Amino acid sequence: MLRGLLSHIPHIIFKPVYDIYEGYLLEKVKSRELPSHVAIIMDGNRRWARKLEKPPWYGHLFGSKKLEEILEWCHELGIRTLTVYAFSTENFKRTPEEVNALMNLFEQKFKELIQDERVHKYGIRVNVLGRKELLPENVRKAAEEAERVTRKYTNYTLNVALAYGGRSEIADAVKDIVRDVQEGRISVEDIDEGLIKRYLYYPNMSDPDIVIRTGGEVRISNFLLYQIAYSELFFVDVYFPEFRKIDFLRIIREYQKRQRRFGR
Repeated sequence: MLRGLLSHIPHIIFKPVYDIYEGYLLEKVKSRELPSHVAIIMDGNRRWARKLEKPPWYGHLFGSKKLEEILEWCHELGIRTLTVYAFSTENFKRTPEEVNALMNLFEQKFKELIQDERVHKYGIRVNVLGRKELLPENVRKAAEEAERVTRKYTNYTLNVALAYGGRSEIADAVKDIVRDVQEGRISVEDIDEGLIKRYLYYPNMSDPDIVIRTGGEVRISNFLLYQIAYSELFFVDVYFPEFRKIDFLRIIREYQKRQRRFGR
């Protein structure tokens, strides 16, 4: 009953309280060791749009704006690597209208990244992980241009998993390893965990410290299966466009309380 009453109170009334709490959390997390790599499964865009009686593209558009906010949060905290799950290989099964709208959005956002002064000011390198050959030519060219223009940057990294599947990544790595064994570049005895990492879509990418999934679902959905063996997992019961800085800071604070033993 109380929750129902509170829902009718304008959010602006609570804003000063949120601002104070956000500032408190920010100082708390900055005083302890921070993760260097955060990965996010950006789930709930379509359900958020449906809740507002809007088409799916509306949710994806606001999801892309939320990602821009998260990039700012990571910069503020000094989190060097952000990896986001933007579009899976299975997502191609969605309606042609939704897939086309998403592809147009991806092309637009990659072009905006190239022009975004923050990308160049902060030194953000953009990498696209996935089977790029499955993307429409205009999207693939925009993605590759964003990679080319930012390749020299080393301060921060934004990895965009696009036309991506964790099983596909491992299968593609195995194919490349087998080919190189057959052609004499490596021997079977060379194959170990470190070598496999060199054959993934982004060679030797650091493993995520944290994996966050928004949208209330509790599953990994074929995301970074090789890399997240010892990542700390967090599942948040809010749709991605509604994900707040307070939610992000709470997750980092909880991460800082956990003991990571890596199987020891």
